[in-house]
Amino acid sequence: MNANATVSLHTGSTMPVLGLGTWQLTDDTAAAVERALQLGYRLIDTSGDYGTQPGIGEALRRTEVDRDAIFVTTKVEEDEDAYEASRRNLDELGLDHVDLMLIHRPPPTGAGIELWEGLIRARNVGLARDIGVSNYTIEQMDELYRSSGEMPAVNQIEWSPFGWSREMLQWCRENGVVIQAYSPLTRTKRLGDEALAAIAERQGRTPAQVLLRWNLQLGTVPIPKANRSAHQAENLDVFDFSLTDADMAELDALNREASSLGELPYV
Repeated sequence: MNANATVSLHTGSTMPVLGLGTWQLTDDTAAAVERALQLGYRLIDTSGDYGTQPGIGEALRRTEVDRDAIFVTTKVEEDEDAYEASRRNLDELGLDHVDLMLIHRPPPTGAGIELWEGLIRARNVGLARDIGVSNYTIEQMDELYRSSGEMPAVNQIEWSPFGWSREMLQWCRENGVVIQAYSPLTRTKRLGDEALAAIAERQGRTPAQVLLRWNLQLGTVPIPKANRSAHQAENLDVFDFSLTDADMAELDALNREASSLGELPYV
């Protein structure tokens, strides 16, 4: 595995194994994203409600990296018309399509079958190459599949050794759904954990790098947010070491279904 590695989606498309999250990355978004692309990031994650799409679009126009080499993920909100929101997102980004369009979270009334139908329509007319969901439970994804015959390609959920679900991991593996891991660094809240620090010291790595490597070895796709170039480079420098089976087991055992947002929506 290296920085150019990809994971296969059940549709036949591929996606980079690590990306840049842009939630709250509103301080000169264009410059931050352009730096990330220069460093080697090829997956950029955003959303219609992040306020970062215009800046990302500017970075994509300024960068020397070919657009076809960059995987862009964005999202529609649960109270929107998914098809129209997809078009608005593209207008903000200045793109004719994105690589992945997600439902940001399920609506209060259920799985959001109408939203899903809107994303299917958006994909069918070329606005997105692939479609998926975010913050969904197993039952909600199954409901979308039963209603449409279309399984989400991705479920983007909060995911770290301190908060994850073995049941979700197994179900997604069995059904061809890739987990994109947001807040994989716990929004810095758990970087000082003693067990994590001990593993990092043994490996000669930072706690953040250990958390990202844990995700990679599970087969999930972490999308850490980083504004500063040094942090972006640190987060990308995770392909020349491996965690041992003992390290992985120790990290797995840290799970308390903890969330930096209060609760994990999928457990």
